[in-house]
Amino acid sequence: MIVFDLRCSREHVFEAWFGSSGAFEDQRARGLLSCPLCGDADIGKAVMAPNIPAKGNRQSAPVVQGEAPSPEVMKAAIRALAEAQAKALEKSEWVGRAFADRARAMHAGETDHAPIHGEATAGEARALADEGVAIAPLPFPVVPPEAIN
Repeated sequence: MIVFDLRCSREHVFEAWFGSSGAFEDQRARGLLSCPLCGDADIGKAVMAPNIPAKGNRQSAPVVQGEAPSPEVMKAAIRALAEAQAKALEKSEWVGRAFADRARAMHAGETDHAPIHGEATAGEARALADEGVAIAPLPFPVVPPEAIN
């Protein structure tokens, strides 16, 4: 896995994890990336600073009401969210492009309910939601098991 700092056209900087540099370029070209803060799809790589930890005797500054969180605070929040997603997916089955069909079958009672994750187009996701199928988008892209090195 590789971590990139990304920036949307509205200057929001966020961190994202990819299977490779090529995976980032592929997802960007297919329009699969969007800013987690504003939803902007015009995404590019931001200048990255080296990850140098602070001295042990320093504390981070508290966030003041109304003040935007620092990039370090945002990175920590995104990292925690990515770790939570990874933990949730440990007990979920990857179903790939069969996601919409499997979710619909579970909703209709044709198959047992089980945690699944996979791929769906925006149209498929809207149709599932319109049918009352309980789905939620994952905040971070998932590398299909067959694509992992």
